[in-house]
This record gives sequence, C-alpha cells and structure tokens, in this order.
Amino acid sequence: MSTITLRGPARVIVLQHRRVLWIAGALALAGVVLLTASMWWNSRTADSFADSGCSHLYTSPRCYAAFDDVLSHQAWLRDVLRYAGTAMTVLPAAIGLFVAGPMIGRELENGTYRLAWSQSVSPARWLLAKLTVPAAITVVAVPVLSAVFAWCRTSPDTDRVAWYDSTAYAAMGTLPVASALLAIALGALAALLVRRTLLAMSVTVLAYGAVALALAAARSSLWAVSTVVTPLNSAARLPDESLWVAGGLMAGDARLPGETCERGGAQPGLDRCLADHHVTGTYVDYHPASHFWPLQLVGTGVVLVLTVVAVAVAFRVLRRRHA
Repeated sequence: MSTITLRGPARVIVLQHRRVLWIAGALALAGVVLLTASMWWNSRTADSFADSGCSHLYTSPRCYAAFDDVLSHQAWLRDVLRYAGTAMTVLPAAIGLFVAGPMIGRELENGTYRLAWSQSVSPARWLLAKLTVPAAITVVAVPVLSAVFAWCRTSPDTDRVAWYDSTAYAAMGTLPVASALLAIALGALAALLVRRTLLAMSVTVLAYGAVALALAAARSSLWAVSTVVTPLNSAARLPDESLWVAGGLMAGDARLPGETCERGGAQPGLDRCLADHHVTGTYVDYHPASHFWPLQLVGTGVVLVLTVVAVAVAFRVLRRRHA
C-alpha cells in the first residue's frame, strides 16, 4: 500500500507504522517463498525418483537411497505445512495485538489521539482509519498465504495434512481472513474500553482465543453430518479424509450409545446385551472432505457477524466517551 495514494488519517497511520508493516510484509513473503520452495523441492525429488525406474511398491537395492530421499523430503514438507498452519492459526491474534496495542491503545494511553482530533479529524473518522488500514492489508495478504498453503497441502507427492486438522483447517478457505478481521475489531474494542496498551492486548488475546476455541468446539455441528449404518460384526467404511463425529449402536431406527453393550466383554454376555436391546447394527456420523466448504462458509459467516457486532460496539463506545 503506497502512502502516495493515501490521504488523511490513513496516510498518517501507514507512516507511523511503516516499519512494522514492512516487517510484516517481509515475513509474509518469506512464508510464501518457504512454502513454494519446499513444494518445488519435494516435487523435484519425487519426479527424479519416478524417472529412475524405482517405485514405492517395488525397490531394488540401488533404489534404497533414492527412496529414503523421497521419504525425507515428504517428511520435510509435512513439517513445514504443520509449522505454517500453526503460524496461520496464531496470525489473527497477532494482528489483533497490533491493533489493540501500538495502533490504538498506545495513542489512547498517551493522549496523542487529541492531536489528530484537533486537525479536522473526527473521532469516528479516526477510528475508521484505524480499522480500515489493517483490514485492507489483511484482506490482501491473508488470502494469498492461505491459497499458497492450500496449494502445497494438495501435493500428490507427500502425505497430506488432513483438512480437518486444527491447524490446516484454520489456515485454509475463507476462515483465516474472517478470523483476522474479527481480531482487528476485538483489538479496537478492547483498546477503547480499557485505554491501556498492555491490558488491551491481553483482553484481545483472551477474547479472540475464547471465540476461536468455541468455534472449534462447535465446528462439527455447523453442517449436517453424513451417516453410515452397518450390520453387526461389519466394519464401517468411510470415504478418505473423513472426520469422525460420533458413533454408536442401532436398534431399528433408534440410536443407542456405544457404551450400552461393552464390546470388550465376554461374548455370551455381549450377545445377550445386544439381543436385549434389539441391536441390529452400528452407525457412524462423519464429515466427508466435501463438507470442508460448507463448514468453512458457515463458520466464516458466524465470525463475520461477530466482527460487525464488535465494530458497532466500538463506535458506540467511542461516541459515548467522546461525543
């Protein structure tokens, strides 16, 4: 974002925090380069192994070293993806810390906001700029990081990090940018409420962490699950990369908890229990990989609603204290 094309408070904000913005941009670029380089390195090794005439199913002694090399590169890419997913998971909280602390909380604590308000900048316009600048950068940068992560995860040359893995799920789709926008809103609201830099940063982390944990706990219930019912003594077969949600026993059309008849008990007792409860089979509720986008979009909608509420409350607090 060039300061030449910006006007008013937005330009001032970018100039004030240009060093932090440059560092953040450099870190984001480094992340993209690392993921892309790891993907290229892994794919090149896999192609060389395929061109050598060796395979994963049959290897001769001459292929042992090449096969070990392929496995080590796959493990490297998998570790990089896990670390990148963890970084993407904590990224919204880091953005919220920046907004709550250096961007808003410090100005309110030191009183430097009065300088901006005395130069034909209304409190509402001042807060709007404080929200708009980080939000604009977030909307541009976070989807790029998320897209690169998703592209690397789909590499056919490595063991995939499952889509429902907590770090992978939070790093892909529309949820990362929505979570970052929520963190911005919570950071602004916390700073306006407590008007202390460190306290505002602490409140922001706690508030965002509570929302993230609640959303993660409720994730499976955001979209209707698929169900597979199998006869007794038959194993349920789920599609690849399915997220197991719940399971139990079936008595006709009624569901019973899996603990109703302990499967590890003595066989005569188990058979008697199953007969007494008229158990005909078992069921498994799960989310197939095709549910990724429905779950993401519903979760994103919830997060965006919370973001709008937090922004509205922030402006209300600002008007009540600085009408």
